[in-house]
Amino acid sequence: MDFEFTPKEQAFRQEMRAWLRAHLPRDLQLGSFAFSRADREHVDRLRAWQRTLYESGWVGLNWPVRYGGRGASLVEQIIFYEELARAEAPPPVNRGGLSMLGPTLMAHGTEAQVQRFLPKILTAEELWCQGFSEPDAGSDLANLQTRAVRDGDEFILTGQKVWTSLAHVADWGFFLARTDPAAPRHKGISFFLLDMRSPGIAVKPLRQMTGESEFNEVFLENVRVPAANVIGEVNRGWEVAMTTLAYERDLLTFIRNVSLRMAAERLVALAKKTTRNGGRAADDALVRQKIVSVLIGEKCLQLGGYRSLTRLIQGKAPGPEGSTSKLAWSQVDQELAELAAEILGPATQITEGAWAPDEGQWAYNCLLARASTIRAGTSEILKNILGERVLGLPKD
Repeated sequence: MDFEFTPKEQAFRQEMRAWLRAHLPRDLQLGSFAFSRADREHVDRLRAWQRTLYESGWVGLNWPVRYGGRGASLVEQIIFYEELARAEAPPPVNRGGLSMLGPTLMAHGTEAQVQRFLPKILTAEELWCQGFSEPDAGSDLANLQTRAVRDGDEFILTGQKVWTSLAHVADWGFFLARTDPAAPRHKGISFFLLDMRSPGIAVKPLRQMTGESEFNEVFLENVRVPAANVIGEVNRGWEVAMTTLAYERDLLTFIRNVSLRMAAERLVALAKKTTRNGGRAADDALVRQKIVSVLIGEKCLQLGGYRSLTRLIQGKAPGPEGSTSKLAWSQVDQELAELAAEILGPATQITEGAWAPDEGQWAYNCLLARASTIRAGTSEILKNILGERVLGLPKD
């Protein structure tokens, strides 16, 4: 494999880097490797930032030009996220709309749906949330129980969703509901676009151990949705959802790796400036060994991401072996957080004030990392996928 970027790609990187130097507001630089989307005021600032990116041609990079994108390559999209991380700039806030719903509409939507929704996804004028998971349908999405009953030119939705990111600030959501209860599990499901201000929708934020409430429960009580807001065919929403999830997995693989790389660099800087046993933590042989282990893990993830990227460039569909990326990332992310806690000792618990290391971001990350083996696919489910579909082992 050739790991060198082409002259065109290198020029793209320099263009992006120069633009960020000139346009990134100082108060939007993260100064950390995590940022919150739980606070409405912060989300509004991120909306404005996405609008600025859009007006300069940096949003929807790999969308076709006819849909308002730039027609850039997937490699250039990855370079975009790498340069955002390097500059400590927040990514576009409307990720669900840009990386999941947008491509899904291009593949399955009507011309009217495309014209109505895509422009406002790009500008973040309308933020989107994803209503797939339910209390009994998280890892087993086909077990969803939310019902949609046809009533003339509308559907009436009733049910509950959970772990819905940004539902508390979203303008719209893309939801799955069962339209034929008698059909097999993966049949009789339809894909709906819901106006989150519709009567009958109640959003209840879920408080996380970090103290934030970015995730939500969403309750649907006789919510009326126009039949024109069904994407694809009625009762064939599972196929549409698989398109959505495929785009989510592809992009998230690279976003995770870039974020982890930035965190690993900060970990090295932390070890160099933290006193331990009368010297720098970075001079402790055991700490150095653990840091190198994290750096090796991050590099392996980067190379695995390049392998997946190569498959996509060659027009090949991502396979089940891609589950190794999320599985390994979860482990390395938690190892990094645990090592930071070991280096800082009791100071890891300080979240704010002059004594909080890196403005409390390590305390935040140590708590957030506990969810790494759960969110976006539990490690247990991923191991089952790899065992059954890659190794050919009997079903669990």
